[in-house]
Amino acid sequence: QVQLVESGGGSVQAEGSLRLSCATSGYGFSRYLMGWFRQAPGKEREGVANIDSDDCTSYVNSVKGRFTISRDNAKNTLYLEMNSLKPEDTAMYYCAASPHQNLLHIGLKVIPDHFTYWGQGTQVTVSS
Repeated sequence: QVQLVESGGGSVQAEGSLRLSCATSGYGFSRYLMGWFRQAPGKEREGVANIDSDDCTSYVNSVKGRFTISRDNAKNTLYLEMNSLKPEDTAMYYCAASPHQNLLHIGLKVIPDHFTYWGQGTQVTVSS
């Protein structure tokens, strides 16, 4: 049974930090492209960051320099370190797994449809 369970969300003031975790099981974590997505009320789901099996990463422009995605294959866990948080970062954050592990290498834009497995989300709220 595939499981992705996010944790680490919460409420912080602007310029604060949070570290999200995504504990996974039931599939070959180390071979999958992993991603963090977020969705604010009334908005479409947005890709935040991705990391593939070679530790290649990509970020949406709005979080570059502030967020860092990483993975621990021994623990089957994905992380998102978020610093200098802004009110516009407020959203439900989801982790997801894609079997298309070469997407970053071929330069294709990564979209939610590429991902097979999803977690239930963890809420991040940033106040000004």
